Amino acid sequence: MSPPPSSSSGSTSSSNPEAGSQRPDSSCLWYVAMAEEDPAVFTSATLPSDPRLLATVTNAYLGTRVYRDILHVNGVYNGAVGDCHRADVPSPINVKMSAAAEDSLIETFSLDTRTGTYIHTIQASGYTATHRIYAHQSLVHLLAFSVTIQRSTLEGEPIAVNLQTQFTPESPDLDLHRGADFQGAHYIYGKTLVPEVESGPRPTVHMIWTPVLQAVTLPGEEKEKTWEFLTAVAESEEDVKRSFSEGMSLIVSHSLYVSHVQAWSALWKGCSVEVEGPLSLSQAVYGCLYYLLSAIPPLGSSDFPFSGISPGGLSNGTSGEDYWGHVFWDQDTWMYPNILLFYPEAACAILKYRIRTLGGALCNAQEQGYKGAKFPWESAATGREVCPEEVYGNEEIHINGDVLLAFEQYYYITQDLELFHQAGGWEVVHAVAQYWCSRVVWNPEDQSYHIPGVLPPDEYHCAVDNSVYTNVIAQRSLNFAIDLGSQLHIPIPEEWEEVWKKIKVPFDKSRNYHPEYDGYCPGEQVKQADVVLLGFPVMYPMDPEVRRNDLEMYEPVTDPQGPAMTWSMFAIGWLELKETGRAQQQLSKCFSNITEPFKIWVENPDGSGAVNFLTGMSGFLQAIIYGYTGFRITKKHLKFDPVCPDNIKKLKITGVCYLGSKLNFTLTKEDVTIQVTQASSVLQSPGLEAVLAGTGKHLPLNEGQIISFPVTAGWIQKVETI
Repeated sequence: MSPPPSSSSGSTSSSNPEAGSQRPDSSCLWYVAMAEEDPAVFTSATLPSDPRLLATVTNAYLGTRVYRDILHVNGVYNGAVGDCHRADVPSPINVKMSAAAEDSLIETFSLDTRTGTYIHTIQASGYTATHRIYAHQSLVHLLAFSVTIQRSTLEGEPIAVNLQTQFTPESPDLDLHRGADFQGAHYIYGKTLVPEVESGPRPTVHMIWTPVLQAVTLPGEEKEKTWEFLTAVAESEEDVKRSFSEGMSLIVSHSLYVSHVQAWSALWKGCSVEVEGPLSLSQAVYGCLYYLLSAIPPLGSSDFPFSGISPGGLSNGTSGEDYWGHVFWDQDTWMYPNILLFYPEAACAILKYRIRTLGGALCNAQEQGYKGAKFPWESAATGREVCPEEVYGNEEIHINGDVLLAFEQYYYITQDLELFHQAGGWEVVHAVAQYWCSRVVWNPEDQSYHIPGVLPPDEYHCAVDNSVYTNVIAQRSLNFAIDLGSQLHIPIPEEWEEVWKKIKVPFDKSRNYHPEYDGYCPGEQVKQADVVLLGFPVMYPMDPEVRRNDLEMYEPVTDPQGPAMTWSMFAIGWLELKETGRAQQQLSKCFSNITEPFKIWVENPDGSGAVNFLTGMSGFLQAIIYGYTGFRITKKHLKFDPVCPDNIKKLKITGVCYLGSKLNFTLTKEDVTIQVTQASSVLQSPGLEAVLAGTGKHLPLNEGQIISFPVTAGWIQKVETI
């Protein structure tokens, strides 16, 4: 069922003066004055005319857009190879509330990011009706909605509210069957029609839902009443019945929604980014964090069988939409660093997805004639390549390095060797190192190893030799593999060190910059961030002058209609060089990708590409979380080098996790404040300390203690013991 006809004006909080525009002008948004409005709640009197821009309600297992007739399930795909896409499951929560027309009727539509709830409110002269829709944050097999009617007088005439639904228990992707009703609810189940690979598994979906009434009525003698409707989805009959029963028990005790709100409260308590600055910036940060946090496994669920995060999340990914719900480097390079810094356990679940799909990656490499593993450019449930176009799967091999960089960052943040020693992480590292060594070709002329015939992150240029990003990320993969092998006391093949030392890294000495690939001509247009990624997140060693030259060279030739995450990386580069004006200029471009009223991102500023584009949101978050603070994850330290732009009075980042401790960082133009809110249970005393680069001063970081110092670079490390 589609939402009712509506105008496309922006949120009531929008500074956009143009009626009918869903994408406010970036300059208006960036410099809007501070206001008292809650930046975490997005409210509008109308819905967007484009249904793709409606709010999403998702958790780690289930996802949908409000008023959409389908939902998706974590890891459930239908179709073979290039036709593989998220299986469409009919959605019982596709329900629209309406009331009899009155002159004084007022409707609002809100997304409350603090509670993970979509809220439709109808205010009439004698009552208020509230429709809440949510994907339960911790009980991830549950979707729910409720309708509450509250009378403004003690008693009166019965009040009826209509519930409109066009639910049909059918799917083009599932062979659905009707089961016996369970606890008064309906039950269907069925397998996907086509496996991802020949003779592969066909997941089964089981769904139980409470029937939706055509209308609900508040009796004349009652002042308030709530009706709750529950949907449970799982991959077995036992699990779906258990989940539904648990949800119904919570409804009976009036605590289903309360438990959902409490789970979101706990999530925000361990991860928040508060900005004292433009309202638009605060709203953007809350929106990005909400959509990203909606996609991660629930807290305390280390055994949850997570199936990765696609660019558009679980709310999208049907056939022909948002890259079919496939997992790309978007997960490992763009989303993952934000997740890792706050919730390493959730980051570990992403790594375990790569570990589980290693078998498919081994087959990919073998089919291409190489050793080791080649992770797919587009991944679904098996790790086999499911990209519809061969050129990407064959040539965009930097994905291997992107995956391994995520493993490396996790190790540096947690020092968790168990993942590598016992849980399969080393097998991934070993297989990627083997792949790189079999993929390089020795060039006797320059006495170096080349990687020919690749597609770099800049997808406007295919079949190039020695993509600088690809070669550097391969070199970093090998360096990590060598170092980790020594940590695990595993003998390392001599070939790894040989290739690591002698792989070619293109560099133009005359212009003092990194050409994108062999034969790149300065001035050629590029699609997106590519060479600038060497500085961050790869942190390839280079002089500040080279870093500046790379930014100067590629900023003007990057396609202005390219994907949203690009400008965040340029912003981070300029922040490294303390060029805050240029950084803000780049970051402001991101606002043209944010739509109203629910802060849904589109991949490209013209509205094309993926919707609910988590990749762009995550790049933006990295610019805030890693750019303004200067956080850099290294082998021995968590470095910081903060800079506070003119339009931000204070930035507070809560819940940074390092070596098992939780820290809060507060940044102003004058001072940096650090507080350890939770000491590590892993580190032995004396724990952590901050070291200031300018003076070399060591400041102990004890639990509960607050330290403050003038803005300077430095790092967090384990206290060195003699």
